[in-house]
Amino acid sequence: MNLGKGIGMLVLIFFLSLFFISGEAQEKKEVRKGDEKRPGVEKGFGFTKSNEPIDIISDTVEANQKQNTVTFKGNVVAKQGDTTLYSNTLVIIYDGNTKKMKEVIATGNVKIVQLERRATSQKATFYQDENKAVLDGDAVVREGDNIIRGERVTFYVDEERSVVEAGKGGRVSTYITPTKKE
Repeated sequence: MNLGKGIGMLVLIFFLSLFFISGEAQEKKEVRKGDEKRPGVEKGFGFTKSNEPIDIISDTVEANQKQNTVTFKGNVVAKQGDTTLYSNTLVIIYDGNTKKMKEVIATGNVKIVQLERRATSQKATFYQDENKAVLDGDAVVREGDNIIRGERVTFYVDEERSVVEAGKGGRVSTYITPTKKE
């Protein structure tokens, strides 16, 4: 039984790694095909250490120079590269001196779509300096028929490592569909 758990953990880690670093793999594939480099593209999972522009649509936007924040409210849709984020509110915290983004925080009915992958939670935080993404509150990550659920999912992009945590008294749930042989 321990062998089964070990294999299950490996599959889980592999599945989550595919979800969060697929953008990087896609970019490397494109570079190899055309032997061209896409300027400004770095390793990441939408909104983590990427130089690609972010296109944000919302009902309202409020900038606060004293707090170094920009807050988007109501039906927020943010797109960066192949990643689209939907939420009720999106707050961007930036460094007052350099104007670089420090954190991107999405709250309320968060949904992240990247190609065939989807993630939902009540809150998603993208830490730029740490190159880390955290999904909080009923976090669900899906790729095709594969699903993982927990209270919190943390992905460390540089380390290509993820951690899924259960809520108090709960457990992490994983559903894996084996690939079909051709």
